[in-house]
Amino acid sequence: MTWVVVNDPIPAGASHLGTGLGRDSEIATSGEKIDTESFVWPIYSERAFDAFRAYYDYVPKGTFDIEYTIRLNQSGTFQLPATYVGALYEPEMLGELRNSKFEVAP
Repeated sequence: MTWVVVNDPIPAGASHLGTGLGRDSEIATSGEKIDTESFVWPIYSERAFDAFRAYYDYVPKGTFDIEYTIRLNQSGTFQLPATYVGALYEPEMLGELRNSKFEVAP
């Protein structure tokens, strides 16, 4: 498909690392891996307060991985909406993956 977006929600109160701001840790984001097997790279990534979004001009049939790092600023049990993958100009081509609950201990 062409022009595909991946929208992955993050917990309330979390913040993205790797944005280039002064308090970012290069050590914390050094473990992020680039998926070199599928040859799928985003042309733009958006690190909004509610989600991580990656935009692709072309995604071949198959699977690929995305990695990014967030900082959790509070403890609790989090239930997030589904991760959404869809073609921007063909709304009938979409997929959703339900996110399981996860707990952050103090």
